[in-house]
Amino acid sequence: MENFLQNINFENMSQSVGEPVALLILAIIGFVGILIGIIVLIGIYVYSSLAFSTLAKKMEYKNHWLAWIPIANLFLFPILAEKKWTWGFLLFIPVVNAVFLTICLWTILEKRGYDGKWGLIGLGYLFSKTGFSGVPFIVILIILGVLAWKKK
Repeated sequence: MENFLQNINFENMSQSVGEPVALLILAIIGFVGILIGIIVLIGIYVYSSLAFSTLAKKMEYKNHWLAWIPIANLFLFPILAEKKWTWGFLLFIPVVNAVFLTICLWTILEKRGYDGKWGLIGLGYLFSKTGFSGVPFIVILIILGVLAWKKK
């Protein structure tokens, strides 16, 4: 038993106890980060669905509930812009989706009595390196809210 205790290096033991604690703290931070991300995504989904549904009601579209169905809600853009619903498939093609989104936003804005030039923000996706830019996305959410809840 004495030989066993002599072979243990007690100086390194404090480091080995600290590593699991550090890993546990990192895991908790990662979990909280993922949880916050999920909550933010759910919030964006609820906001955009509610705004899009309200907009569809204001534009007197009878199937406004489509705004709450993922993927199907994308087909409301061409419908509200008085295009065929099948044009919604263009939203799945890179680069074409930004141009088509801009056309739809322009038309919807003009139908609601706003300046259609605000729809040009849809082209902002073309200018980002990754294909996703947070600024145009946030501005489109704001425009969607204005279209849905501002009286005009």
